[in-house]
Amino acid sequence: MKAHPDLKKFIKPYSESIQKLTLEIREFVLAIVPEANELIWDNYNAVAMAYSKSEKLSDAFCHIAVYSKHVNLGFNRGVELKSPPIKLHGKGKLIRHIKVTDLESFPKESLQKMILEASVIAEMHNSVEVNQKPKSLVMSISEKKIRPKK
Repeated sequence: MKAHPDLKKFIKPYSESIQKLTLEIREFVLAIVPEANELIWDNYNAVAMAYSKSEKLSDAFCHIAVYSKHVNLGFNRGVELKSPPIKLHGKGKLIRHIKVTDLESFPKESLQKMILEASVIAEMHNSVEVNQKPKSLVMSISEKKIRPKK
């Protein structure tokens, strides 16, 4: 799926390495679950993309959050993953994530299994019909933003 034209504009304030990392993680997620919609927020403190088989955040199975020095790959129901092979971080009720600083240490095989499991978990909690044509959608744009200075 092609990214929404504004996505590159939203991540432009970040370093080239963070932009590249963001887009590569995006491609990784979409290769695993190609039927997913991409829901984009240009928020106050980060650019975030959630991946859902519907157009609702509540149905999302994973997300990407872009920060100045790293990118988080998160699982919206991460606490429900059975014996994840990677230590996930977070203290909230459901969401867990890993911090990604480079693709050389990115555990693709383990994360692929976790993303597939997360997708199944999301489907069990939501009555989602599989998309026939996935979309990349901008959900909101904050007027005020904190962005890195280049």
